[in-house]
Amino acid sequence: MREVNAALDGFHAAAARADMEGYVGRLSADGVFLGTDAGERWTREEFRAFCKPYFRAGRGWEYVPHERHVAFSADGRTAWFDEILSNEAYGTLRGSGVLTLQNGQWRVEQYNLAMLVPNDVAKAVAELIGQWEVGKRPADP
Repeated sequence: MREVNAALDGFHAAAARADMEGYVGRLSADGVFLGTDAGERWTREEFRAFCKPYFRAGRGWEYVPHERHVAFSADGRTAWFDEILSNEAYGTLRGSGVLTLQNGQWRVEQYNLAMLVPNDVAKAVAELIGQWEVGKRPADP
């Protein structure tokens, strides 16, 4: 458990430092990062390209974990996690995903970052997203 926590904590700390290898380098060769936007599904190399201009300018992003749950496969080589995070701009979020133990190091196979929407405002948020999506669609011929 300690090693998985260290891998995830290091993942977040590297993002805050704009450390490309410490961040994107923790993804496995086949790793995928899922962002909060429906279009944000990146392979490791696509995610590296996305991060590059931000990190090159010294701008990372800080997500602070507050609560984390981890479960392991029977052989102890796969870990599933979910965590509650805070971010100055986006508030409270959830990260979840899968790590595998490869050559003695925990690698992120999938990381999914999701915004948490309180049930009491979910309908209003869904309506806002729907309005935005309609505005983004091409005009009818």
